[in-house]
Amino acid sequence: MGDTILIRNASQLVTLKGSSEAPLTGQGMSNLEIIENGTVWIKDGVIKAAGRDEQIMADYEAGNEAAEIIDARGRLVVPGLIDPHTHLIHAGSREEEFNMRLSGATYMDIMNAGGGIHATASKTRMASREELFRKAFANLNEFLLHGVTTVEAKSGYGMEWETEKKQLLAAKDLNEHHPIDIISTFMGAHAVPADYKERPEEFVDHIIDYMLPKIVEEGLAEFNDVFCEQGVFRPDQARRILEAGKKLGLKAKIHADEIEPYQGAELAAELGAITADHLLKATDAGIKRMAEAGVIGVLLPGTAFFLMAEFANGRKMIDSGVPVALSTDFNPGSSPTVSLPLIMNLACLKMGMTPAEVITAVTINAAHAIGRGKEIGSIEIGKKGDITIFNVPNYMKLQYSFGVNHTHTVIKNGRVVVRERKLVF
Repeated sequence: MGDTILIRNASQLVTLKGSSEAPLTGQGMSNLEIIENGTVWIKDGVIKAAGRDEQIMADYEAGNEAAEIIDARGRLVVPGLIDPHTHLIHAGSREEEFNMRLSGATYMDIMNAGGGIHATASKTRMASREELFRKAFANLNEFLLHGVTTVEAKSGYGMEWETEKKQLLAAKDLNEHHPIDIISTFMGAHAVPADYKERPEEFVDHIIDYMLPKIVEEGLAEFNDVFCEQGVFRPDQARRILEAGKKLGLKAKIHADEIEPYQGAELAAELGAITADHLLKATDAGIKRMAEAGVIGVLLPGTAFFLMAEFANGRKMIDSGVPVALSTDFNPGSSPTVSLPLIMNLACLKMGMTPAEVITAVTINAAHAIGRGKEIGSIEIGKKGDITIFNVPNYMKLQYSFGVNHTHTVIKNGRVVVRERKLVF
């Protein structure tokens, strides 16, 4: 359990109070519920109270208990940031592909030539579970230093059972040994392996008949994801895999409309997926259907930036009623960054989102995107004591001063894990 902590006198305390039941949409994404001169009281790992300093201190002093005092004067206090889409567990890197893209090769050109996902899968198959753990642990430290307290982690760099299992077991190890909470997603349908290239339907059958039941039997993941894209998995194949997962109790996610309009957003709405991710090429009809079905759009501006591609239209999605979340898409090929603050900057500068909407997208909406809206994502009584303190006086300054890590202090489950920009766990 955590200690008793008082975070006092925040210049702005962003609570997002009242958003635990459902993700925020439209104008609601700007309702940050800000308290000036705010204080948060955390006890035994959970939030006991949050409000104006004088109010909270009067209640605290009546209890006459000892607490660690953190002075947040002049600083911004927000819920711990949440990254709802990463490919955290992998081996190797692909910096050589960066030069290829700068010379004109596309993402799919590289993948079809045996690079991309296939290159990382080859390295990941050769790595031990311990090697995957050590590499990911170091990256999680960097996430933490950037204010992130919860991360979704996908498999998908195996596309055969033993490596998929190894990735998910490494994620379990990390969840046990690192302060950041890890939420696991099975993504055996990340690409069609080379030995199934001429018989992709057999690979789809293998995922459905063998891998998905094993995932559930061994309790390795909560979500099931598919890369629905031209040259990867067709919409009908993605539907089969996601429907099979749902029958086994796995919640559906989908990599949708990243390279081409491919009915991914429409499919997510049809299946009642919890999220549709990427959406750079989502159609107006697909966006409308997502809004009607309540599918969360997880947008990944770092990927568009790094691939030098067109950005998803976050403004249109929000105005159409789609609940929007943001993520790094951390992976070794198309978005090798752990900086969620940079992603927040890009969302403002390249996707038309406001600073308030961005805060919502990396806190409560990101929490709902991984099924954790009632536990994290806002600063409310009974929720986990996950807090990030930024060395800026207000949330607008956080987005205005781009490319800078303003993280000062991070509290996870009621314990200080980053203090004055240094890891202390």
